[in-house]
Order: sequence, then C-alpha cells, then structure tokens
Amino acid sequence: MAHIPSTREPNSSQVNDSEKQFTSIVPGEDRSPPLEPTISSISHHGMADVPYVVTGDEDEVYNRYSPSRKKVITAVLSFCSFLAPISSTTVLSAVPEVAATYNCDGSIINVSNACYMVFMGLSPCFYGPFGTIYGRRWVSVGSAALFLAFSIGTALAPNLASFFVFRILTAFQGTAFLVIGSSVIGDMYKPIERGTALGWFMSGTLIGPALGPFIGGIIVTFRSWRDIFWLQTALAGTATMLVFFLQPETIHYKRSKELEGLSGSTKARKMWQWLNPFRVIRLYRYPNLLTVALASSSLVWNMYSLLTPIRYVLNPRFNLTSPLQSGLFYIAPGCGYLLGTFFGGRWADHIVKKYIRIRGQRVAEDRLRSCLIFMGVIIPACMIIYGWSVEKRKGGVALLVVMMFLQGVAQLFCFPCLNTYCLDVMQKRSAEVVAGNYMVRYMFAAAGSAVCLPAIRKIGVGWFSTISSIFIVVATIVTYITTLYGKQWRETVDAKNAARKEGGNQV
Repeated sequence: MAHIPSTREPNSSQVNDSEKQFTSIVPGEDRSPPLEPTISSISHHGMADVPYVVTGDEDEVYNRYSPSRKKVITAVLSFCSFLAPISSTTVLSAVPEVAATYNCDGSIINVSNACYMVFMGLSPCFYGPFGTIYGRRWVSVGSAALFLAFSIGTALAPNLASFFVFRILTAFQGTAFLVIGSSVIGDMYKPIERGTALGWFMSGTLIGPALGPFIGGIIVTFRSWRDIFWLQTALAGTATMLVFFLQPETIHYKRSKELEGLSGSTKARKMWQWLNPFRVIRLYRYPNLLTVALASSSLVWNMYSLLTPIRYVLNPRFNLTSPLQSGLFYIAPGCGYLLGTFFGGRWADHIVKKYIRIRGQRVAEDRLRSCLIFMGVIIPACMIIYGWSVEKRKGGVALLVVMMFLQGVAQLFCFPCLNTYCLDVMQKRSAEVVAGNYMVRYMFAAAGSAVCLPAIRKIGVGWFSTISSIFIVVATIVTYITTLYGKQWRETVDAKNAARKEGGNQV
C-alpha cells in the first residue's frame, strides 16, 4: 500500500478521533490494543509509536528495575534528601547557645543559616550537569562522602569563621542529594507514576526542616549544641553507605561517552560547555520554567519564614522557657508533611491520568492543575490565620498547631506536582531543569531566613504572614497561566532556537 503523508503527526497537539481510541489508554494497562486497518491518514511507523509518543512511557526504559527495587532506591534517596534540609534548621533551636559559644549575636548565626541556603542554591548549577555527564551513582557517593567530612568539621569548628566555612561547604554538597535524587526517579519511573515516587522523595526534604528544630531542641536542652552536628555526621555516614551499596547507576545515557576519542583541548572545551553554570540559568528563557520556579520559591519562602522565627515569636507568646518547649511546635508541620506524603503525589498522578483521558495525550502542564487549590487557597489562608492569631494573641496553641499542620499537608500536595513537572517538561535535560529550580527556590529560602526575624520585629508577624500569603497567591496565578499557555511558550522558544541553529549552520 502506498504511504499517504499525514497532516497530523503523533506528536501534534491535535490528535484525531481515530488516534484517541489508542492514545487515551493509560500506560501501565494493556499496551497492545488490536490495530484496526481503517486508519488511512497515518503511516504505520507513526501508528506503532502513538501510545509511547503521546505519554512518554517507553516500557523498555522504565522496566529495568523491579517495583520492589525501585522502592528500595526511592527509600534511600528519601533518606539522603532528609540530610541537607534538616541541617538547615536543626541549629535554629540552638541559636542562642551557638551565639554564646562564639560571643556574637543570634542574628549572626541566622546569617550563617542564610549563607547555608545560598550555597544550597548555587550547588545545583554544578551537580546537575555533573550528574548528566558522569551519571547519578558516583556523583551521589562523592557528595555524600564530602557531606560527611564537612559535618565533622562543623562539629569541631573552633571559631565563628570556621563554623561559617564548614556550614557553607556542607550545604554545597547537600543539594546534590536533591538534584540527583529527583533525576534518578525520573530515570526509573514513567511520567504518570513519578508524582507518587516524588511524593515519597520530597517527604525527606520537607520533614527534615520541620523536625530538625525539634531534634535540635531536645539535644541542646540536655547536651551541647555540637552534638547536633555529631548526629548529622552519623546520618551522613549512614547515607554514604546506603548510596554506595544500594543506589545503582540509573541514567539512560552518559554524555561522557561523547568525549571518547577526542583531543585534550576538545574535551576541555566540551566540558566547559556542559559544566558552565550559565547553561542552567539560560533555561529560564522558557517562561514556563521561570513561573514554576517562582511557585516553588513562594512555598519555600513560606516554609522557612514560618519555621525560622518560631523560638523568637512563640516563646514570648506562650511564656515558653526552654528550646525543647518551642521545638514541640515543629512537630505539627512535620506531621502534616508526613501525612501529605501518602496522598500528594498520588493526587498529582491522578490529575495527569484524568487529562490523558480527556485529551487523548499527555501534556506536561496538566500536572500543574493538581496544586492550584492547595497553593492558592489553603496555604495562604492558614498563613494569615497563623500570623494574626499570634499577633493578636487569639486562639491559643490548638489553633496554631492546626494551621501549621494543614500547611504541611498542603505543601506535600504542591511540591511533588512542581518537581515532577520539572522532570516531565524537558526529559533530556531534566537534571539541569531540576537544578535550576532548586537554585531559585533556595535563594528565596535564604532570603526568607535572613529577612523574616528583622521584618517581624519591624512590622509584626501578622503583616509579615500576610505579605508571604500574597506572594503565594501571585505565584498560584502565574502557575495557572502556565497550565493554559505553557505548551505554547515551550514551542515558541524551541522554534526560535531551531531557527537560530539553522541560521548558524547556513553561515
């Protein structure tokens, strides 16, 4: 039979009715429906690819590991993702004690925490490309070993300068767990399954900051603040062993293979091109990546600006006298994050499958719809109630605990959605997209940590919470706009890039 050219390719946003009867099938179910010979507008090369092109779920790529092996790897990654974030907040309960050791004001120690998160933000620009070039496993092992070494340095720091330096070096290693972990999940799980896996992975990144001050409060009440970092050292040692023995190499293609047979100067030039941190920053030519980074940043700003000043805000409010008492308040958001882990990722995957059935194909931006109500309504409402109840001394402990718990649950309905979108939207450069997202969000986390206490002292916790809520509402609006126009934005930027390359080749 002569091949009849198709005006509608499987990748097109327009999928005809005859295609939909096949592409609306949710991957993971029967993948081999009987092909009918009545579809004359499509070549059979395209026909064979329809279920895979539309959903991005190539079985041969994602079935390399058994479901149980994937769960073990995800559990290891979740534990590793717990380390850097918990280190960013564990010291919060011990700020006065650390300041007393180094004869400085508590605000200086808070600045060290802000510096910690600045370098958590810078780190992905390097570890994201490294993970793409050399693979996930050895980058994970190396960063875990260095995290262990610098944790020991922090515990032994003899003066304030060395405390700053080792904290910064620890932060630079810790974010590698987050970037590489997200990429490993993208390597192992199909797009319609990633939300659930990312939910479990993200639980470590969020439970860590919430439970860190509680753990720190217990330690500093009965022991020296240095024991906080000895505990961190023990956890880092455990992570190093787990990664070394249980995390396989999952990357589909290492770019280092492209260096084989090249001269030294050519290798150096290519390595600079790949490792240039501005390569990650240039991704923000895509407006959809910028809006999602803004959404993630609004959530992280909210989280750190809520957690950082608790000892200074709630101790006077409720006449608390010990770090342990104020540390108990961190349990509420921590429990919320834990509960959200069971439902947030599954909800994001459910929304993706729902829109596959509606559209007959998977569009990456549809996943963003799953977070809108939680990010635009629940979190801002909880933040405003929390802030003004503290400001006006109304509602008591129960109201604050409930608001902090609900915020924790809602954030776990948002982060898996946003992180999985970063994996889905540009799968060949997913490590770099995730890296860029973490870079922006931890810059905002650093700003939130540094600004929140002076701002609360200046304008009060009520108005500061209101401003944070407005930030989240604005981010929700731009996220909604992205669900409508994100695909169009991506295609426009890709077309410009293709035209630029074609023009360069002609020259």
